[in-house]
Amino acid sequence: MTVGGALDQQWTRIRGRLKDEVGETAFKSWLQPIALAGIEEGEVRIVVPTRWMRDWVMQHYADRIRILWTGENPNVHSIDVLVASTGPAPTSLPAPVGAGAPPVRTPEPVAAVQARTAPVYAAPVYAAPAMGASDESPTADSGVLEVRDDFSAPLDPRFTFENFIVGKPNELAHAAARRVADATSVTFNPLFLYGGVGLGKTHLMHAIAWQIRRNDPNRKVIYLSAEKFMYQFIRALRFKDTMAFKQQFRSVDVLMIDDVQFISGKDSTQEEFFHTFNALVDQNRQVIISADKSPSDLEGMEERLRSRLGWGLVADIHPTTYELRLGILEAKADVLGVKIPQKVLEFLAHKITSNVRELEGALNRIVAHSELVGRAITLEATQEVLHDLLRANDRRVTIDEIQKRVAEHFNIRVADMHSARRARAVARPRQVAMYLAKQLTARSLPEIGRKFGGRDHTTVMHAVRKVEELRATDPAFAEDVELLKRMLES
Repeated sequence: MTVGGALDQQWTRIRGRLKDEVGETAFKSWLQPIALAGIEEGEVRIVVPTRWMRDWVMQHYADRIRILWTGENPNVHSIDVLVASTGPAPTSLPAPVGAGAPPVRTPEPVAAVQARTAPVYAAPVYAAPAMGASDESPTADSGVLEVRDDFSAPLDPRFTFENFIVGKPNELAHAAARRVADATSVTFNPLFLYGGVGLGKTHLMHAIAWQIRRNDPNRKVIYLSAEKFMYQFIRALRFKDTMAFKQQFRSVDVLMIDDVQFISGKDSTQEEFFHTFNALVDQNRQVIISADKSPSDLEGMEERLRSRLGWGLVADIHPTTYELRLGILEAKADVLGVKIPQKVLEFLAHKITSNVRELEGALNRIVAHSELVGRAITLEATQEVLHDLLRANDRRVTIDEIQKRVAEHFNIRVADMHSARRARAVARPRQVAMYLAKQLTARSLPEIGRKFGGRDHTTVMHAVRKVEELRATDPAFAEDVELLKRMLES
């Protein structure tokens, strides 16, 4: 298998096309390190320096490279991405797209130092060689942290602070994340971020790691999920290697654990995490945690661990508002470089309220459909392409939810919705809740009455009439009811 002059020219043209398509920064990060190995029986073989980069190229660029090759050479039918088996250690990790981060030294396993083979990619655990150490001949005493390839998870180059859209629901979490990422000393320990699925917790975790890397490449950072932490702990127990495990996690400057709720009910893992947490805090090392609930609400977690997790700053990320969803869609459309009618973006922001991940997925679907089918992006086309997603996102408001929201708005207890109290401060909110139950649910009047302390259907009818009358004569009251309705529908 050889690389001839014609192949070299084809590869040069393909690289030029790729650079034009993905841009200068992404090309330098992910595609420039690729080398052409040759072609054999219609299969082009390209080489990348690390296994992690191979996975990234296979997932994001391999199909496009194959299509471009086929355009240059019809005999090409597949692409094989290989990892370089020998050669000098790479000196830097790929920078996040658009972040302009400085290079970070890739830590080299002891076995790699001894054998002088290309080290495995261990992102995002970063450890720079000691000052003055030679890049050409690192030694075991050079200050390089021993790292195992499977200890940490890669960072997504899209998840930076620059790409995070800030709004009322996430402004506290964003501000806290920025403070921790830019701080030269530990400020909040731990920083605990919590919120529902797809609201931006993982984005902020990755953004913190990228920013720390940009500010100080010498800081050692481990980012991984709680599930992977547990897996590594079990693996250490199995191979009687717990001392190396403890040293690995207790010698970092920043430990970031995503989705810590996963270790709920896992007593042995919680015990080890508890001691790791305490060891790092005692050494004034930064700990950053994310979960789907606040520390006090994490069921199956030891009381002492819940208490420790709530020590620092607990910042929650609320469900998105319409304005935030619209801002996210507009930013995403800019990144994609696609002109999307404003009414389509507004429609999506109104209809898809579950989480940001689903919102971006919907935008990707309509853009892909437009490009593949050659159909303009219109409101009608959007409704057609996303019919299944839109149907799943139709809000089914419950009476319990209405009662809770109305009680919060009027500052009364939910129990007052079912009580026999007739004071206006209680009766009026109860009537509003009955009215909204009639407007927003498919429940019959008798069913609604039963949910309000077993009241008769005529009481519900009276409440509906009364609220309609007040809405017509009292603008402030009408605004209150409309606000509650929009909140429940969003």
